[in-house]
Amino acid sequence: MTKNCFLKDSKIFLALIALFFSSCAFAQQNDMQPEMENQFWRNVQFGGGIGLGFGSGYTDISLAPSSIYNFNEYVALGVGLQYKYLKQRDFYASHLYGGSVIGLFNPIPEIQLSAELEQLRVNVNLDGSNTNSQDYWNTGLFIGAGYRSGNATIGGRYNVLTDKNNIYGSAFMPFIRVYF
Repeated sequence: MTKNCFLKDSKIFLALIALFFSSCAFAQQNDMQPEMENQFWRNVQFGGGIGLGFGSGYTDISLAPSSIYNFNEYVALGVGLQYKYLKQRDFYASHLYGGSVIGLFNPIPEIQLSAELEQLRVNVNLDGSNTNSQDYWNTGLFIGAGYRSGNATIGGRYNVLTDKNNIYGSAFMPFIRVYF
């Protein structure tokens, strides 16, 4: 066997070894990727709220989807969107839309503490007058506590940034929160 033939055979052998190990390495990477993705989605929950209110000349429609990521059994962080339509016949029509960030803390499985920062754009159109229409941003910071059972929590929250121009009737609001 000549030296050139030996070098040629050794190069082929090394190329085959390199190919074998690189395919094993890629196989390991591909096997890990779905597991990591599945782990992420196992910790995500979706929920939100839908509201309808009708009265004598009054309409209130709201939609508020949200999602949270559970870091562990105690802490979760999430985001939400919100749209609300309010109309009082012969007085005003209003559109509110925006988003929120929520943090949840469960010191024990039955108790849920929350902090939620909400930013809403408020558009109010007074009937009969375009000069009195209003467009502004409203910020709320809600601190809350509730009783939790399974995926549902019932409790109350308080807007610590409330002022005389508050878009809500009161700084304190009850809530029901459900995540699937």
